[in-house]
Amino acid sequence: MRSVRSIMASSAAIAVATTGLFIAPAAFAQDETAQNSATLNEIVVTAQRREENLQDVPLSVTAVSGDQLGALTAGGVDIRGMSGRVPSLLVESSFGRTFPRFYIRGLGNTDFDFNASQPVSLIYDDVVLENPILKGFPIFDMERVEVLRGPQGTLFGRNTTAGIVKFDSVKPSDVAGGYGKISYGRFNAINVEGAVGGPLGEKVSVRISGMYQRQDDYVDNVIPAKTTKDAFEGYKEYAARIQFLIKPSDVFDILLTGQFRSLDGTARLFRANVFTRGQEGLNANFDRYRVSTDGKNEQRVDTQNMTARMTYDAGPVSFVSVSSYWTGDATSVGDVDGGFGANFLPRNLYGPGEIPFTAETRDSVPNLKQFTQEFRIASNGDGPLSYQAGLFYFNENLDIVSKNYSTMGDPNNAVDGVNIIVSQAQKSKAYGVFGSATYQVTDKLSFTGGLRYNDDQRDFVAVRSKDTQFPNFLQNPLGTVRRNVSDNNLTWDLSGTYAATDDVNLYARVARGYRAPSIQGRILFPPATSTPLESGVTVGKSETITSYESGVKSTLLDGRARFNLNGFYYELKDAQLTAVGGGVNANRLINAAMVRGYGFEADVEFKPVPQLLLTAGLSYNNTSIRDAGLTTAACGATRVDTFPNVSLCTPLDPIVVAAAPFSAAIVNINGNSLPQSPKWIANWTARYGVPVGDGEVYAFTDWAYRSKINFFLYESVEFQDKRMLEGGLRVGYKTDAFDVSAFVRNITKDTSAVGGIDFNNLTGFVNEPRVWGVEAAFKF
Repeated sequence: MRSVRSIMASSAAIAVATTGLFIAPAAFAQDETAQNSATLNEIVVTAQRREENLQDVPLSVTAVSGDQLGALTAGGVDIRGMSGRVPSLLVESSFGRTFPRFYIRGLGNTDFDFNASQPVSLIYDDVVLENPILKGFPIFDMERVEVLRGPQGTLFGRNTTAGIVKFDSVKPSDVAGGYGKISYGRFNAINVEGAVGGPLGEKVSVRISGMYQRQDDYVDNVIPAKTTKDAFEGYKEYAARIQFLIKPSDVFDILLTGQFRSLDGTARLFRANVFTRGQEGLNANFDRYRVSTDGKNEQRVDTQNMTARMTYDAGPVSFVSVSSYWTGDATSVGDVDGGFGANFLPRNLYGPGEIPFTAETRDSVPNLKQFTQEFRIASNGDGPLSYQAGLFYFNENLDIVSKNYSTMGDPNNAVDGVNIIVSQAQKSKAYGVFGSATYQVTDKLSFTGGLRYNDDQRDFVAVRSKDTQFPNFLQNPLGTVRRNVSDNNLTWDLSGTYAATDDVNLYARVARGYRAPSIQGRILFPPATSTPLESGVTVGKSETITSYESGVKSTLLDGRARFNLNGFYYELKDAQLTAVGGGVNANRLINAAMVRGYGFEADVEFKPVPQLLLTAGLSYNNTSIRDAGLTTAACGATRVDTFPNVSLCTPLDPIVVAAAPFSAAIVNINGNSLPQSPKWIANWTARYGVPVGDGEVYAFTDWAYRSKINFFLYESVEFQDKRMLEGGLRVGYKTDAFDVSAFVRNITKDTSAVGGIDFNNLTGFVNEPRVWGVEAAFKF
């Protein structure tokens, strides 16, 4: 525990030193007789399921307003646009506009299977979204998004060891109003969004909101057989939400919500051999607007939801019930090898580079059903003691079908070249009982403590019903594999807040979080033909985290500036890690004895004059796997053309077992940082407005930077990206009623690899291109 004490001491020192710097200016400001009108607005959050000033919440939180989201997602940018715009937050996906994977303080999950669990939980209007296809629900008509860093196991439960991302939509009100906006941009992108609402009588109000987005294909496909112009990267997506707020009495209200999403387009483009063995960065094979692939590429997602939220104010306490039912289905087809042909054909009939064998998969979710129910009781009033407690129930039924194709048209295969079929069925249940209380000891000092009991059960069946891929060579086994896992756990948190002055708060927090056991059973490709099929289904046992955090939250310069800073340290025991790829196109769950992490986060807002607003955020995250004997397969060993050096990449980790033809090297990953875990994330924005007529001419720019990331648990020269810097710019004219602007995203045309595929060849995928457009918006 020496390291824990060291980190906490350092964090406390930072907080105390920072407080010393700010107490004097705050006191000086109180002596001023004239108040500057250029003050920052108070930020209200519900991170503790109560409306509070962000500066009073004893944990690390960043809030993003609906207007800020609108700027970040201009031109059709999806939820991945939040990546790097908040300290310690990274968002990526190997599926494109679906299946976003979130990472907070370096903790996330690179698993691409449709039953993957993540340590970052998404809460959408008070409802947890468990399955990855639900987490990509479009963000429109939003009040705010809150990013809560660190374990949130007491109030939000399981699978929050890293934190949560909390979305709150605009709710109905008894005042009529709404907005609309439309934009047109590069690649014939059209984005339409709007909402309208108001009273339907004395006791009922409504809000209807929706969005439509579309974009043309813009990437050409060039293969020997033909050239197809504008073949990939297009999509059409629409979503809508209707909410009814019913108030039968002054103390009872019911919020009914119905919403849906439909997406039809192309999947993430995998690009064959855009890395060169022994070299860093993208090579000459990469062309953002051209690929050479002979596989299919399509993606479709449909999700629907109904939610009922009832609140009864009984005077001393309020009762809340939230019932929610989600359904969905999805299909994603991708050419995993990223190229055309295969090495056994004449040289002009395969490429780019070496294609040892074809790989194309279709993963579908024909059935997803999620039901959640939560009951809460919360105290009312202004007494020194406030509390809340509740019960939680989660039930999910999930079916997955995975298919492998032969794009070579093997005559032994069935129609459409389907040569492997695997189906998965998973049923999950979870129960929770929780409580949290805050006691105001004095006007300056308060303590908060919480406790939650979690109980999880999961039943899983995988059926491998067909394999004719290599009928005369590698006949993999068929059969059925069953797994059942369960666990229970107590999570808790304890925090204290001290008001050093009216404008400076110090806080410290200790929290314990828990992620339920997980199962990975996408057994399209078992580890080896001689290995029992059961070994292809892996189980990750529960992980637990203990996190220590302290910081300072300050409002400065007479309300014209905010500065928040915190330091943290955590120990994640039995960490669930996903070994992606390597020897085969599969995922495997492994548990590391421990992952340690430490760092800091800072948020700054400054309004020097009424027309100018500056913000900045910075985070440092150092993660380390601590397990002396932990190994994983490195990249595939398919380079038979360079025998005996058959490994695709150049591992930087200690080699335990050397690579052999079609047998990947085994490397030790003790001491490695986690994948998709940059040490540095920074963001900054500036907005300046000049009054003109009844409105203002304004300019807004935003920037996000992240440092080096590794794509996998192992480290190699090739499967990494050094840095990414993306910026945006918006200029326009705005009044109280309308806003006309021009925008550009990824203004510097940054090209960065964001992920890779390592079992077949040196395949990668990249960030989004530069887009620009014009937008008109109005509100009433």
